[in-house]
Amino acid sequence: MPPRRTLRSTVCLALVLAPSLPHRAAAREPLSSFADVLDRAEPGVVNIATVGRTEEGGEQETMQDFLHRFFGEGPRVQRSLGSGFIISPDGEIVTNNHVVQGAAKIRVRMANEEELEARVVGSDSKTDVALVRVKAPRPLPTLPLGDSDAVKVGDWVLAIGNPFGLTQTATAGIVSAKGRFLGEGPYDDFIQTDASINPGNSGGPLIDQQGRVIGINAAIVSPAGGNVGIGFAVPINLARWVIDQLRAHGVVVRGWIGVAIQSVTPDLARSLGLAAAEGALVADVTAGGPAAKAGIARGDVIERWGEHAIRHSRELPLLVAGTAPGARVAVTLVRDGRQRTVDVTVAKMPPQPPGEGRAEPSPGGAEAWGLRVETLGPRDARRLGLEPGSGVRVVDVEDGSPADEAGLEPDDVIVEANRRPMRSPADLGRALAASPGRALLRVQRGSASLFVEMTR
Repeated sequence: MPPRRTLRSTVCLALVLAPSLPHRAAAREPLSSFADVLDRAEPGVVNIATVGRTEEGGEQETMQDFLHRFFGEGPRVQRSLGSGFIISPDGEIVTNNHVVQGAAKIRVRMANEEELEARVVGSDSKTDVALVRVKAPRPLPTLPLGDSDAVKVGDWVLAIGNPFGLTQTATAGIVSAKGRFLGEGPYDDFIQTDASINPGNSGGPLIDQQGRVIGINAAIVSPAGGNVGIGFAVPINLARWVIDQLRAHGVVVRGWIGVAIQSVTPDLARSLGLAAAEGALVADVTAGGPAAKAGIARGDVIERWGEHAIRHSRELPLLVAGTAPGARVAVTLVRDGRQRTVDVTVAKMPPQPPGEGRAEPSPGGAEAWGLRVETLGPRDARRLGLEPGSGVRVVDVEDGSPADEAGLEPDDVIVEANRRPMRSPADLGRALAASPGRALLRVQRGSASLFVEMTR
């Protein structure tokens, strides 16, 4: 069995150093060491410790006690240990949301070992970014913010942070990849690095050879709990927008249009008559939402958001979220093989909301695809937000059948087949019997709506 991939949050400061290549005219002279960069960066890097109340309701521990207990026996307090970096002389510090989330008290240790109390200005769990502030007794050393879009795969990086409580630890590596999607949320867009990042590194900056921050280290892939050379950082261009929102509002105000989307696979592209497997396939539309008001429907493929082409579905949530509520955006989409453009007025994202049926023999059309279905009862239809009498419930999927290979599962509800509504097993049987080699289904799975192509 292959090793299980484990994502672990971490903290580290990394610095990107562009390699010096002799055949490139713009190449810089090679650095003899990273010492000068570290001398400039380290004063702006801090260690962050958070503590909660003891089970007995006592006082929080001191930093010294905290560090001691961090490596000691069972905890008496809730605690977290991470890193951060200073972005303003008057005491603004950036770190990860998971470092400070739920903290009753936050202590920041500066590079000169001075300790200061901090408070959370705001935090964002969707991007794992937090902004905290200390009362600065004097102007503090800062790290400037760079441009993560300009960073290239292969650029050298340094990581500075607090792994396992070992303060001001520096490690070196390269930028291994950009635009990594980890499945942690709709706004994944990580920088990958092989600079050594370990537990305790979370929230530290990733900086370039001029000492500018290009990312915030946030997670590692670790089957055993330590560094294996695969770490991830939030790009600073994304984090900068979040920081500005937290500074202004204490929360992040995102744009919203009310669609659920999925990737366009080569099979789906063929079924939908698309030239390429690109864009964002609309799997569901929120009734009364901005997309619905603009006429966007299930099965549409969004190809452009304003001036931005959508190559992959994961690009759309970032573009929509970064659009100010009230803005009007031209959206180019494909429906039934024809391209059209609609104008969508973006709204403010709302807060996140927190087997029945009468069995019938499935007609031969469904059985030939490896499906056994039944009528969807009115109670299950209401539970799924469907009109009574719409859709058929999957009772069983034959192993190795076209339905199984397409990913259909028991309790899925087939709402449409080849863009026609399904109201009974007989409807599905007729639709599949008329589809000799390929069928496009719209499926309701729990609260999610998605398209599935079956082939045989």
